Amino acid sequence: MRAIRLLTLALATSSPFILATRGHAEMTTRSYIGSWVTADGYVRHNLLPGNRYDEARGTRESAYRGRYEVNGTRIEYWDDTGFTADGVFVDENTLHHGGMILHRRE
Repeated sequence: MRAIRLLTLALATSSPFILATRGHAEMTTRSYIGSWVTADGYVRHNLLPGNRYDEARGTRESAYRGRYEVNGTRIEYWDDTGFTADGVFVDENTLHHGGMILHRRE
């Protein structure tokens, strides 16, 4: 039984996703940090450690900044000016946010 638990722990920590009991993929902290970009490169989200984000739009770097929280596959944003938004990670490389589809940038 101990070996099964260790294997399960090893698999869960080596993958950016862990399987929840209901069969949904749950984001882990390290799996969503990084850059997320629309296909045309116009919108660029940088999800930073410490639950801060910096969003660029077009030639405007740092167009929006604020904090974010991830709960399961859902992300909520609070812009420093008070604007709020949300999104959903549909898989480990795809974020749906505000009618846009963003992909992880390697």
